Amino acid sequence: MSGTGFELLKTDGAARRGRVATAHGTFETPAFMPVGTAATVKAMTPEWVAETGAECILGNTYHLMLRPGSERIARLGGLHAFMKWSGPILTDSGGFQVMSLAGLRKLGEDGVRFRSHIDGSYHDLTPESSMKIQNDLDADITMAFDECTPFPCDKDTAAESMRLSMRWAKRSKDAFEERAGYGLFGIVQGSVHEDLRDESAKALTEIGFDGYAIGGLAVGEGQEEMLRVLDFTAPMLPTDRPRYLMGVGKPDDLVAAVARGVDMFDCVLPTRSGRTDQAFTRRGTVNMRNARHKEDTRPIDPDCACYACANYSRAYVHHLVMSKEILGMMLLTRHNLHYYQELMAGMRTAIEAGTFNDFQSAFIVQYAGGDIDAL
Repeated sequence: MSGTGFELLKTDGAARRGRVATAHGTFETPAFMPVGTAATVKAMTPEWVAETGAECILGNTYHLMLRPGSERIARLGGLHAFMKWSGPILTDSGGFQVMSLAGLRKLGEDGVRFRSHIDGSYHDLTPESSMKIQNDLDADITMAFDECTPFPCDKDTAAESMRLSMRWAKRSKDAFEERAGYGLFGIVQGSVHEDLRDESAKALTEIGFDGYAIGGLAVGEGQEEMLRVLDFTAPMLPTDRPRYLMGVGKPDDLVAAVARGVDMFDCVLPTRSGRTDQAFTRRGTVNMRNARHKEDTRPIDPDCACYACANYSRAYVHHLVMSKEILGMMLLTRHNLHYYQELMAGMRTAIEAGTFNDFQSAFIVQYAGGDIDAL
C-alpha cells in the first residue's frame, strides 16, 4: 500500500489522539515537529532531539535546494543518512519561504522564479520541481507546492491565491512518486474567509491526499483570528487523515488548536527562543538575561527533568547567555524542545483518559496565569 498511514486511536471532544505510520517509523499525535530547516535542528544533535521525545522533524525544500542541493543529498543517501536522523521527516514545499522573498520573486501560473537570498542567483520552483526535490531528499511526508497567502489581503486576492494553490495541488499530486510509507499532504488556503477555506478543503479532498495541512495562518492575523479560522476549517477536513497546522506556535496556541482537532505542528519558536535567551516553563516564559538569576541555584524549571534542568542552575545559564557562550544556546534549546514534547505527551495522555478539558483548564491557569517571578 502506498502512502503514509493514519490511525485515529481516541477522541475527546474535538481533540484527537492518533498515530502516523511512515517509511521511517511511526509518530504519535498530537505531535510537535522540531524545525531542522537546513538539515539540522539548530544548536542540537540528532541524538539530543530524540532524547527530548521528538519523533518527527521538519526540513525545508527552499533552503536545501539552494544549499547543499537536493541532488547532492540524494547521492549521499538522502536526508535521513545525511543528517543522521533515522525517524520520519516532513519537508515544507518552499511556498512559505518564497512568499517571504517579496521583491525577489516573480509568480506565475507555472510556478515561481526567484533570486537566492544567498548569492542572488535565479531559480525556478514549480509543483513538479518541488516534488522532485522532496523525493531527492527522501522525505517521508512531502508537502504540496502552494502559495502562502499573505496577511492582510483583500478577499479577491485571497481567492485568486487559493485557487492557484489548488491548481498547483493537483499538479503536485500528479508529479508525486507514490511509494509505500511515503505520503503527500495538501494545504488548505483561503486566508480568514470561511467560504474560501471550504472551497479549498473540498478541492483538496477531491484530489485526495494522505494528510491535510492548514496553511496561511500564524502570518500576522493574531491568535484570536487564527482560532476563529480553525473553528470552521478543522471540521472541513477528513477525519481519517492527519491534520497539520503549519508554523504554529506558542504553547497556548498548541493546546487551543488540539482542542479544535489539529494533530500536527511545527514552529521555530522553541529553538529560536533558545538562541535568544528565552526559556519556556510551565508558568510561562523566563528571560534568562534577567539579573535576578545571577545567584539563583535552582534549575530553569523546578518541575522539568530535561538535561539542562537536571544538571545546571539558573545562575550558570544566566552566566552563559551574558557571556554569549554557545553552550547557553544549546542548553536553552534542549530545555525548550523538552518542554514542548512534554506538553504534547501530556495532551496525548489526557485525550486517552478523556480528561482533555481538565488538562486545558489547568494549563491555562498555570501557564497563562502563572507567577513567573515565583520561579
